[in-house]
Amino acid sequence: MARTNPFQFAQQVRSEVSKVSWPSRKEVVLTTSMVAIMATLAAIFFFLIDQIVQFGLETILGVAS
Repeated sequence: MARTNPFQFAQQVRSEVSKVSWPSRKEVVLTTSMVAIMATLAAIFFFLIDQIVQFGLETILGVAS
């Protein structure tokens, strides 16, 4: 594997970074909002499932927490 000097490495990094397609502000806001909404929905779903399982176990075992 050929070694490059630090100057060439920096040039190559700059060249590759210029090829990156950066998202627009609108895309970032939209995807961030979607992630927040999906995380909230998942949290609500698992909370409800947990409550149902807890109720079922308390009913079956006759134990109140």
